[in-house]
Amino acid sequence: MDTLSSRLKSLKTLAGASGSFDTARAPNTPQALFVEWLDAALTAGAQEPQVMTLSTVRGDGSPDARSVVLLDVDERGWQFAASAASPKGRQLAERPQAALTFYWPALAMQIRLRGMIERLPDDIGTADFFSRPERSRAAILAGHQSEPLNDPADLQNAIQAQLARIAAQPQLASPHWSLYALAPQEAEFWRSDADRRFTRLLYRRSGQQWERCLLWP
Repeated sequence: MDTLSSRLKSLKTLAGASGSFDTARAPNTPQALFVEWLDAALTAGAQEPQVMTLSTVRGDGSPDARSVVLLDVDERGWQFAASAASPKGRQLAERPQAALTFYWPALAMQIRLRGMIERLPDDIGTADFFSRPERSRAAILAGHQSEPLNDPADLQNAIQAQLARIAAQPQLASPHWSLYALAPQEAEFWRSDADRRFTRLLYRRSGQQWERCLLWP
């Protein structure tokens, strides 16, 4: 009998291209290994490898998750933008801890990061705001993210109104637009080969250094 369960079980999953993950040659920091893996994903033609899942905690303790775009990685951490007035911005203000997850099916590579969130200085968020196309800035200024939308025309009208404001005030910026950085306490790099053999390498921060160990699949 063809059921949804049987169809799902028949799909090929967690099986990447040929090759292996030589953990003995991994760099000393997760930032360096991330850049290596991102380059490999780009070379392999992975779609939107810069998109990651940001997981936060609501005020009632329940989890929340959504896809966001990675903007940079440096000593401060993995960076992304959001409105401080949005649900995720409010969640991060109340509980500045989060997780990030990347998964690139073409290579069966997964990266999991857990750590503290820092809201970067306002001028950095403002610079990111002005780097965006006018329509994106208008959508940000329109606000109301995640609130009920009674009529799609309301959204279009709000964006048009903000485009007119931008035309009249080219230096108009959102006071809520912010850049955040997740500084991981733990970073796990997981890879499967064509035979579904899983290799997991965990980086764990110890003071200013990183300790590494392998994990059971």
